[in-house]
Amino acid sequence: MTISRKAFIGRAAGLAALAGFGSRAEAQLVYRRSDWKIEDFHKLTRSPARVKQVFDVTAINEGKFLNNIKNSLNGLHFGFDVPAGEIQIVAALHGPANMVNFDDSVWRKYRVGEWLKVTDPSTGKPAERNVFYNSKAGKELRYASQDPNHEDSAYQDRSMQGLQARGVKFLSCHTATEEQARLLIRQWSLKEQPEEIVKDLQSHTQPGVLVVPSMVASIALLQSEGHYSYATV
Repeated sequence: MTISRKAFIGRAAGLAALAGFGSRAEAQLVYRRSDWKIEDFHKLTRSPARVKQVFDVTAINEGKFLNNIKNSLNGLHFGFDVPAGEIQIVAALHGPANMVNFDDSVWRKYRVGEWLKVTDPSTGKPAERNVFYNSKAGKELRYASQDPNHEDSAYQDRSMQGLQARGVKFLSCHTATEEQARLLIRQWSLKEQPEEIVKDLQSHTQPGVLVVPSMVASIALLQSEGHYSYATV
């Protein structure tokens, strides 16, 4: 069978279009119900806690939002006598704050501290580790004091690890991760495809972090279905 030049070009263009469609189809910008741990999210919306609060966090701002969460826990527990077991706080991290959900290897590999202007207080240089996760009390969280006013007590621990131990649930936004993968490619002229970076990031989320499809949608459900009060910092 003889194929004219015009037909050949048309067929080649069609194949190229299909190839392009296939590569785009591999990008998972939108999560479906079966793509994530939706039951873990339902546990949050169905929580029987007396006080439920969601912190909407987009800016890292030197981790000051962690101190806000700590203050809320202490105020509710000590100031209003709400038992610790009746408090559920959710930290909804998206925008730049989403990077706090990832471990040291991500911060080092993608130069997160340099990118987002986060300084490591121990070096005075751009952070090559996630300076917001580890507790000064060590992995075993052995605190020097039980006095809530003591800086070395669990009640003054502003670390992500310490707050998790007090029941705070951290959420990571899949949409933000997709956007950040593309920003990292442009920032550092990376050769990887966005989905490669997304998978790399999400394989290095901190323990206990729940990845949700869209943070703005998740906050809406926490408020409407879970009756969480809303705070933005």
